[in-house]
Amino acid sequence: MTPIVALIVIVVALALVILGYNSLVRRRNQTDGAWAQIQVQLTKRHDLVPNLVETVKGYATHEQQTFESVSDARSAALSAQGPVAKATAEDALTTALGRVFAVAEAYPQLRASETFTKLQDELSGVESGLAYARQYYNDAVLSYENARTTFPTMPIAAMFGFKPREYFKAAPGAEAPVPVSFQ
Repeated sequence: MTPIVALIVIVVALALVILGYNSLVRRRNQTDGAWAQIQVQLTKRHDLVPNLVETVKGYATHEQQTFESVSDARSAALSAQGPVAKATAEDALTTALGRVFAVAEAYPQLRASETFTKLQDELSGVESGLAYARQYYNDAVLSYENARTTFPTMPIAAMFGFKPREYFKAAPGAEAPVPVSFQ
């Protein structure tokens, strides 16, 4: 009778390890998929920025410093790697875009431009999609981290090398108002 009990215990333990491992893999894959959606939204955003800047340039030719800051921020955002670096670079791009929209306020004919209005609406839609993608990603990371760091899957995660994931967080100071200067 003892060998049968031992065999049952081994089979149950093996089944629990397999179930825990599969659960962690599903959560890790969900996190990877959510990160890919952020990348899609960021690509859309980065593709809109040059068109927006060119449209504003046509009306506000003497705002070169503003346009350069947007271009620099876009380049930094494109090259940033990982959630923390991406979040920091994207916050800088958001600040730079805020200055472009502040410049636009000084040019009524630009605000009335159909091209500018369309780009502004597209960017607004992308920002909404990006906000949703960030929230979904952070929820996926939370689910993954909860599974990775709680019993009974914690020992399985350690045994198979499941690594922690970073949340997509705003950079420190991002909650402060965006400074706008017309100098």
